[in-house]
Amino acid sequence: MSEVRIAAEPRTEFGKGAARRTRRAGKVPAVLYGHGTDPEHISLPGHDLMLALKTPNVLLRIEGLGDGAELALPKDVQRDPIKGFLEHVDLLLVKSGEKVTVSIPVNVTGNVVAGGRMVQAEVEISVEAEATHIPQGVDLDIEGLEIDSQVLAKDLKLPAGATLAADEELLIVQIVDATVSTEPAEAVAEEGAEGEGEAAAEGESAE
Repeated sequence: MSEVRIAAEPRTEFGKGAARRTRRAGKVPAVLYGHGTDPEHISLPGHDLMLALKTPNVLLRIEGLGDGAELALPKDVQRDPIKGFLEHVDLLLVKSGEKVTVSIPVNVTGNVVAGGRMVQAEVEISVEAEATHIPQGVDLDIEGLEIDSQVLAKDLKLPAGATLAADEELLIVQIVDATVSTEPAEAVAEEGAEGEGEAAAEGESAE
């Protein structure tokens, strides 16, 4: 897992007004915390941070701090709900060799069996891995899976060094019959009740 170097500057002003000024300067307000230390308020270059965050669980080497460079993982990324630009980032301090729990994407490959349809219940899975060796994802090949097959979390072949942190029985993928509706039973029952009500109303009208 490669590191992305990014330069930080300390923040001494706080509040919404200060955060807006930071963003107008092309930077993103951030908080660096962990290992029992006091949270450190910093700002990071917006463009560099945006590019770095395109990689899931990117390992950031935060430079320009008083005690030297620190390694950190993004834990909470806040974006503008309309324009999508970065508003604030929480960063968790980590060390080489330290174990962390993260979510990695489940990458499904292979073709669905004829007459079947894949339903992916989970697109990510929680794993524990070394902070400096977090896998980019886990591959799941569905080639050859028959209709009514299920893949649970315990069935995934995790990358070396990663262990499952999610419930072993968590459903990841299932192959269903493409000709059978997967509409919830409750909805079907409601439709049936509505149909019966309409029929009863029609009968009363006829009387």
